[in-house]
Amino acid sequence: MPAADQKKMSSLAWLLLLAMAALWGISFVFSKIAVVEIQPMTLVFLRTLLAAFVLLAVCWITGVRMPADWKSWWDYSVLGFFSSSSAFSLIFWAQQYIDASLSAILIAATPFFTVIVAGLLLADERFTPQKIAGVIIGFIGVVLVVGPRHLMGLGDHLVAELAVLLAAAAYATASIWGRRFSGEPPLATATGQITASAVMMLPLALIFEEPLQMGMPSWPVIGAVITLAVFCTALTYLIFFRVLKMAGASNATLVGLVIPVFTMLFAVPMLGEEVTLLKVAGMVVIAFGMMVLDGRPLAALRARLVSA
Repeated sequence: MPAADQKKMSSLAWLLLLAMAALWGISFVFSKIAVVEIQPMTLVFLRTLLAAFVLLAVCWITGVRMPADWKSWWDYSVLGFFSSSSAFSLIFWAQQYIDASLSAILIAATPFFTVIVAGLLLADERFTPQKIAGVIIGFIGVVLVVGPRHLMGLGDHLVAELAVLLAAAAYATASIWGRRFSGEPPLATATGQITASAVMMLPLALIFEEPLQMGMPSWPVIGAVITLAVFCTALTYLIFFRVLKMAGASNATLVGLVIPVFTMLFAVPMLGEEVTLLKVAGMVVIAFGMMVLDGRPLAALRARLVSA
């Protein structure tokens, strides 16, 4: 790409990123509930199918027209493979063996993968000491939030843990590929990639999991699937592609640093987890890391100290 100004996070972009983090954070709780009764690929298919229906309905209501050429749908399919099909499948499979907190902290590696790939390939998202320092500080905060005790178990289910890290790499790749859609409405991008993902997952689920032999899930699981599809997928991807368009790939995937915080906040009432002083300290560290990445709060503080 030609050289351009470095992408910055506006106040609106930060608010959207936090909303996206909340939705993705609670998705770990609902997916943990759902994988008890529904196999991973089948769950991915149901999640993307329902989300696709929601997004296609929104397109019809708002008058957004989807492209009809093969080139566009090939691009959507590549995006859907990385951002939905592969990432969701890896996470859901892993959550059969590891808990939501550990899944969330491993997904927080997404900005690391994105900063590396974007720094190598994108002229307007080059490596900067500020960006690297902010990501490292944020990741330290994530470790504190989830708790070192979870990391003590790292390796107990090594393949599952590596699967979540691979999902984080898939999200990072999707954010880079998603840059090619910057000229189209976020609604069209979200709809295209989710629809393509649902089409891809149908034969995989039928071949490897035989979902037609599955019994009727319980009502809590049905509710979890609907929530995953409507709020944690359809709405979240609308926000994600808006942030990606506004602030670039590296900034958009910073959501991975905040997801574990919201996972913990939702897991307390829903799963009975505890709020500890260490987790509160972690939130403070994450907030500081985000200020370092943004640069504006620290610059304002520096200017005030100089003028004082």
